[in-house]
Amino acid sequence: MGYAFKAIEGKWKLPVMYVLSERGAARYNEIKRELGITNMMLTNTLRDLEEYGLVNRTQYNEVPPRVEYSLTPNGYAIIPALKEFEKWGQLLLDTKK
Repeated sequence: MGYAFKAIEGKWKLPVMYVLSERGAARYNEIKRELGITNMMLTNTLRDLEEYGLVNRTQYNEVPPRVEYSLTPNGYAIIPALKEFEKWGQLLLDTKK
């Protein structure tokens, strides 16, 4: 369980994974624009997620160069749990009122 938490710890990992789950694949600037994250934080977050095998980085040999990020099957595996977590958060909000 500790390894799983380590893989998704931090402020930006889950939001980046959510964006990629919604879009399927996204370019760096698309993710940056959607989240309002700094270049350094996004670069570090994507590298970490790639190291844990949760995100794929695909570079296309075109002019100009194009790079897209997408979730791996292991990255997609956490999405149902996140949706349940979302329901739980809504429950907390509803009972707070």
